[in-house]
Amino acid sequence: MTDKSEAARRPGGRSARVLAAVHRATVDLVEEVGADKVTIPAVARRAGVNPSSVYRRWGTTSALLADVATRRQGESAPELLGDLPEDLERVAVWTLQDLSRPGGVAFFRAEVAPDVDERRAGLRECLERVSFRFQAALDAAARRGEETPSLGRVLDRVVAPLYFRVVFSIPETDEDYARGLVADLCDPPPAR
Repeated sequence: MTDKSEAARRPGGRSARVLAAVHRATVDLVEEVGADKVTIPAVARRAGVNPSSVYRRWGTTSALLADVATRRQGESAPELLGDLPEDLERVAVWTLQDLSRPGGVAFFRAEVAPDVDERRAGLRECLERVSFRFQAALDAAARRGEETPSLGRVLDRVVAPLYFRVVFSIPETDEDYARGLVADLCDPPPAR
């Protein structure tokens, strides 16, 4: 095996530095000017790389935003504490904060945009990541012998309202709202 082929397969190095610089530049620009004003030449200039490198790897600004969104979503969720309602609250609040941070909605929209995601893989991956965070809390509670709601019910009663309200900028979508969704899920009102 030649040194060239080993270098091409070795993780890290220049390629990793370029990727990190481009992602950081993209996040910074989205936070500063908004996703709709981010361009590949601006990202390349901020990252200190040639625009052709960015075009070659991502092709479009939408694809770049979607890639950044995918990697940002992989950041760690909060630690579980061993109490289902509290754990679900922590994950719900973390999810709200992640989506509400500067550029959060823009990155989400880019990740699931049809022009980037013709086969809807980004949408599925996004749902899987969000589901995984909540499923971890449900699985831990089930191992402790607690009765748990289904993941589908958590998605319908907690996740969907959070995403809907943040994406459509509905006022008063805050941590108390997220906690209230979990409280309603875990302690539903008595049947009439």
